[in-house]
Formats: sequence, structure tokens, C-alpha cells
Amino acid sequence: MLGIDAGERRVGVAMSDASRALASPLVVLDRGGGLAPVLDALASLAQREGVVEMVVGLPLNADGSRGPQARRAQDFARVASRVVGVPVSLWDERLSTQEAESIVRAQGRNLRRLRQRGQIDAIAAAVILQDFLDHSAAGHPASDAAASQSRADGSNSEGSPLAKA
Repeated sequence: MLGIDAGERRVGVAMSDASRALASPLVVLDRGGGLAPVLDALASLAQREGVVEMVVGLPLNADGSRGPQARRAQDFARVASRVVGVPVSLWDERLSTQEAESIVRAQGRNLRRLRQRGQIDAIAAAVILQDFLDHSAAGHPASDAAASQSRADGSNSEGSPLAKA
């Protein structure tokens, strides 16, 4: 399973282990050349690694509403699902970058250098994926784990449109 932190400049990518218990940062893809090379890289990675599902971070506002960034993430998820050919779930990513930065500081790593290289985005993707995996492992269906979760097509597990989070 892949976790994606889709930013405007970079896309952080993380991958779970086969048992879907542990997420690890994998790579950061630069969007400077446009979206097509990023989607091609994701499709290639998914095929090579046998990925059957992806989770894209959904940057909700602090109050849970969906602003322009959330709509961009939904659009990215929709296109990625079509290009990569696997289902994509959206997952609340509020505070994932802050959590990633906390992890880096706790490890004694140079946060400034990781930010400059964009590597923090892959760590944030791992935070998003790990949260999704933890909720799934706890017996909560992904769409029921939190009110803000949804599939990339904008529906919940019953196929009805999601209400505003």
C-alpha cells in the first residue's frame, strides 16, 4: 500500500510492509516537470511493488471543512486512481507535517536540511499512511474511522456522497 502527501511542489511517497502494519518513507517526487511524470513514477512503482491500494492525504481546514487544498488533493487522488489503476482513499492529514517534523527532531536529524531536500514530505506521507493503517488494524473500516475520510470518488463505503466533514 502506498501513502501519498501530494503537495504543490513535491509529492511525498511512503510504502507499507506486506502485513500493512508499518509505513516507511520511500521517495519524494518533484512536480517541477508537471503532474504526468509524477503519475508515471507512481504507476511504475505500484506495478513493480504490487501495490493494490493508495491513500492520499486530505488537507482539511482546522475546523474539518474542505478548502482549496483539499479539493486539489481530491483531484490528485481521482487522477492518480485512474492512471495507477488502483483504488485510492483520502485520509485526514491535518498536522501530519508537524508530526513528521517532531519525529525528525526526536531522531536528532537536521530538520532544516530535510526540509530543503523535500524529504520531510516522504516522512509526512509515512505519517498519513501509518495513521490509516492503525485505524484499519483497529477494526475500523477506513471510511468509518473518521468523518473526514472518503474514497477518491467522493463517496463513502456505501457509495453515497459524503456529507461535509
